[in-house]
Amino acid sequence: MRTTHLLLATSALAMSAGAASALDLTFVSWGGAYQESQLKAYAEPYMAMHPEVNIIWDESSAEAVAKLRAMNEAGNLTWDLVDVTVSDSMRLCDEGLARPIDGATELAAAPDGTDADTDFGATRVNECFVPQIVYSTTWGYRTDMVGDTPPSSICDIFDLAKYPGKRSMQKRPIDNVEWALYCDGVAKEEIYDVLSTDEGVARAFAKLDTIKDQVVWWTAGAETPQLLADGEVVMGSTFNGRLFSAIAEQNQPIGMLWDMQSYDIDGWIVPTGLSPEREAVVMDFLKFATDTQRLADQAKYISYGPARASSAPLVGKHEVLGIDMAPHMPTDPANASNVHIYDYTWWADNRDDLDAKFQAWLAQ
Repeated sequence: MRTTHLLLATSALAMSAGAASALDLTFVSWGGAYQESQLKAYAEPYMAMHPEVNIIWDESSAEAVAKLRAMNEAGNLTWDLVDVTVSDSMRLCDEGLARPIDGATELAAAPDGTDADTDFGATRVNECFVPQIVYSTTWGYRTDMVGDTPPSSICDIFDLAKYPGKRSMQKRPIDNVEWALYCDGVAKEEIYDVLSTDEGVARAFAKLDTIKDQVVWWTAGAETPQLLADGEVVMGSTFNGRLFSAIAEQNQPIGMLWDMQSYDIDGWIVPTGLSPEREAVVMDFLKFATDTQRLADQAKYISYGPARASSAPLVGKHEVLGIDMAPHMPTDPANASNVHIYDYTWWADNRDDLDAKFQAWLAQ
């Protein structure tokens, strides 16, 4: 497990009276450009205000559900704050592994006094989840490896004749099975009805079979940009912010395919079972890190839209490049003509079953 370390802070309220030693905390995220944006927008400002706590960053968010379940069973909780997707937050909340959070009393109001829950709106999908960003999983491609007609449709990923070469895809069923059914002729509004049947799941895997031997499977969001940069794949899926970083910041010969980008929301959960001391520190950080200004600040470093309505007008230019960030957001109208809104509730209910079937399919 890779970890990165930084010094973060806490307020005096989190430390017992007269305590002299620092408190070690472990925050869990996804690594790469996204975690760096969290560091710049939340962690470094908090550190400047409260230089007393040692935070260890763990990059295991992709395994959050399995690891928190195992920690709970073992009675050994070693994580203090965890960045997760919506569907994972639903499972953790339903299983009692994530703590309910009262938006009115435990999160910061908007500058005009609007309470946090109203400001977050529909992005606050359950009482345990505090949203940070709206992002998408989409596709990048090597501009010098696709000929004179770059891919414009999501279904181009299945066209090995027109675009020969390796593809990289996330090693999970989410998004892959939806794209497969869509490109096998299923209407967007019928995808989850079809996936709810054994025949529909088999149909999705049959479509994926057509490119399976050309797929490099990834588990960390940084992998596809690196594979593209190295020319090891002609196209690959990843998070839009990772592609923005490769294109705009690193000047890689990579283009973006926005068609059928899969919208998602990412945010924090607080594991249940923290000691009162640890929980007080975590909640102090969480209130700060999800306020209006901090969420807008994150957009200076990565092309993810802030989850609070009051943050959107504050999104400006990239901190280093000086370019306007709004056109690089997945929510920009020019990028959102054909968007896939994936069904969080369906995945929360069916993820374990589909994961098992997906792993069995991979092993075939």
